[in-house]
Order: sequence, then C-alpha cells, then structure tokens
Amino acid sequence: MNNPLIYGFAIVAIDAVVWSRTMPRNESVRLLLRLCLYAALSVVLFASGLSPFSQAPYADSRTLHTLGQVLEIIWWLTGARLLSMVLDTLLLPKTWRRQRLFEDVFGALAFLAAIVASLGFVLELPVRGLVATSGALAIVLGLAIQSTLSDVFAGIVINTTEPYQVGDSVSIDGTDGKVLEMNWRATILLSGQGNIVIVPNAVAAKAKITNSSRPTALHGVSITLEVSPEARPGVVLEALNRALKGVRAVLPDPAPYALVKSAGTQSLQYEATAYVDDIGKKLAVTNELYDLSYRHLEAAGVRLRPLGTLSAAQDNPVAAADDARVRILRRVDLFAGLSPDELAQLAPHLTRHGFEAGEVLVMPEVVSDSLSIVDSGVLSAVAQEASGPVEIGRLGPGESIGEAGLLAGLPARVKVSALTDVVIYRLKKDDLTPILKRNPEIATMMCQLVSRRQKTLDKIGAPTPVAHSEESLFDWLLDGVRKLHGLTL
Repeated sequence: MNNPLIYGFAIVAIDAVVWSRTMPRNESVRLLLRLCLYAALSVVLFASGLSPFSQAPYADSRTLHTLGQVLEIIWWLTGARLLSMVLDTLLLPKTWRRQRLFEDVFGALAFLAAIVASLGFVLELPVRGLVATSGALAIVLGLAIQSTLSDVFAGIVINTTEPYQVGDSVSIDGTDGKVLEMNWRATILLSGQGNIVIVPNAVAAKAKITNSSRPTALHGVSITLEVSPEARPGVVLEALNRALKGVRAVLPDPAPYALVKSAGTQSLQYEATAYVDDIGKKLAVTNELYDLSYRHLEAAGVRLRPLGTLSAAQDNPVAAADDARVRILRRVDLFAGLSPDELAQLAPHLTRHGFEAGEVLVMPEVVSDSLSIVDSGVLSAVAQEASGPVEIGRLGPGESIGEAGLLAGLPARVKVSALTDVVIYRLKKDDLTPILKRNPEIATMMCQLVSRRQKTLDKIGAPTPVAHSEESLFDWLLDGVRKLHGLTL
C-alpha cells in the first residue's frame, strides 16, 4: 500500500466516530461494525509491514516512525477494548452487564495486558524489569488501598451470588432503598426520602440483606402495636384479625395472621402480618392496617395507652357519662358536627343488631329506611357489572350504610354482606329528622358522601337508577331530603 498510515488513521477516525456517536443504535450491530473496522486496520498494518509485534519501520524519518508507533499502540489498545466488549456482550448474563462490575474488571485487565504488550513489542522496552518494578509498586499500592480492594472483591461476590439486582427494593444493614447501580466499589440506593445512599460493597457483603422484590408476586406487610396488659389477648387478636380482613388489597393466600410477639409488665406487643401482590401497595396497606387496627381495637373496648395512665373515663369526664351508643355515634364522621347533648339525645334511638358471617344486610334495588352504623366486624360491598360481581369496598367500625335510601328514597346499588360476625346499630328516618332540621349541614355532608359513592359505582358500570351528573345528583339528593324530612335548605 502506498499510504498505509493514511489508511490506518482514517480507519481509526471512523472507529472513533462510531464509538462516540453510538452508531448504529443496536449494540450488537455496532460491536460487529467495530470488529470489521479493527480487522481492516489489522490488514492494513500487517500488509504494509507495520506489525504491532515489532517496532515501526521508517527509521530514516522520525515523524513517520513515530506515527507508525502510535498506530501500532492504538491497535493494541483498541484490541483490548474490543476484547472486553466481546466478553461482556457474549459471555456475561444481562444482570451482570447492568451492574458493570465485571466489564470494568475485564477492561482493566485487558488494558493492562495491552499496555505491557505495547511497551514490549512496539517500544521494545525491558518488560522483565518493568514487571519486577510494577510488582513492587503493586504491593505498595495494595497496602495503600486495602479498603478499596476489599470493596472490589466483595463486589465480585455480590455480583456472583446476586442477592439483589438493579431495580430491586432492598434493606442493607438497616438502610432501605431501591437499587440504582452496582459497581466495583459500592451499591447505590435511592431511599424513600429521595436521597442517594452509597453502601460500600464490603459493608453489604457482611450485612443482613432483605430483598423486598423477591419473590415478585408476594410481599409481606407487618405492623406492631403495644397494648396495655389489662386487655385480654384473645380480644386483641380477634380485633386485629378483623382489621386484616378489612383490607381489600390483602391476599387470601398466604393467610394474614396476628400474634402476641412479646409480653412485659408494662405492655404486650402484638404483630399483624399480611401479604400483597405488588410492592407498590405496601405503604398504602400499612397505613390502612394501622387505621383499621385502631378502629377495631376501639370497637372491642381496647385502648392503646400505657399501663398506669388514666382511663378514658377518668381522663375525660364527658366520656364517663357517655354510654356505648354515644361512643358509636362519635366514631361516625357524619355526626362530627353534633354537640355532646345532641349525641346524647340521639343515642337512645339506636337499636342493636347482630349478624353472622355470610348474612346479607342490604340487597340491590331495596330502599333502606334506616342508617346502619358498624360497631364491630367487617362488611363487604359488592356491585354487579357486565363482567360479574365486583367488590368495591369493605366497611369497618365507624362507617355507615343506607344514607341513599334514608335521605332521598334512593334504592341500594350494591349488595352488602358480613365477612365476619358483625354488630351494627340502626337509626330510623323519623329519629334522624329532628337532628337534620336542627343541623342542615349534616344533611349536606350525607348528600356529598352519597354523591361520591354513586360516582364510584358509575365508574365500574353498576346499574344506576338515576341518570344525573355528579352536581345535579347532589342537588337531586338535597331536594329529596327536603321532601322526606320536611327541611328548608
């Protein structure tokens, strides 16, 4: 060839463009193209006497000789890079490739070998002396970077055993977060507060690791409560089991459970555990489970307070005079605006009813003439849509049903049945009318609640007895309240 240096540097320039611009986009095609360019460079070098295994020719021209040496060294370094890429693409699993640890280690070893080969073949330096010197230098460096080497070897162990992968939600040595990156030095986590947490590999290799992303379709949710030892464990466990049944997102298999975790002189510690099929549901289920546990414990007469503190009756003189029915009314959001005297007047009109698990309390198309308030237990509301019955909600202590019929004579759109043994208290329409007349805002709140429930049922396609928009339905309900209860709103 007349101008091997020109051809060689032209091929190197094309390869640099392919590498820097990442063209083509497909990684395998791009690697194949670079291998073809490297093969073309090899043909140019060996055909023109520019063998990378010997010094460059052109002894009579210092400039050409130097350019030839540069081209031969580039050949060695490019080969090292392509070798590490081939090993990374063809031999390593995809999970290891995302973590980049082995790619970095292979690349470092390949480049070290290429540098030694370039010094020995191209520049003809005494490699033996260089190796001996570098060995002594390696000992010194090894002593200086012991912690870094520990991270590297720990990273190799972690990447080989794969206790977690990029994208997993893990807890490492008490630090919770999502794995963003795994490299030769550390594991990088994104915490729940949006912070970046860097955990050295040496720490992760020795720490207790909890991987919440495996298995993918089963994730545990646990809450811990401390209850006064004055409360009988059987009552507390029954209340917690009802709370577990009140969460729709909880999987039936494995079955949720509650247990006494530990016992002391000041409190008993209880744990309630359930399982969900999506890690994204854990936070919402945890919060809902705490809320339901509080409500069911309160309904069972269990107070979350330390031993030796004042009881609810001692701490609140008003509560000492309240009977069970007043406490039930206090738990209902609809009656939050009522005064203690008004609650006391309304309480005697409540009638107690018990239902066993499986019994039906409300049927579709039936108009209810009373408001039912859940005292204890869990109810299930099921609506009928085109594809079949769909559970739209579960009701626990303090929640109510029957507002639609009570307010405006609107028939029920769902079937409500007992999931557990249930105790409810009912308030008749005629008993509620005096309260609504004195507190029109209560009627407004009830109409708003019914409007929201009707909108939810509209979304799932349940049959509706009234074809109204949300705003006009609210007005229609208010008009129904005026007619049924004789109100002026």
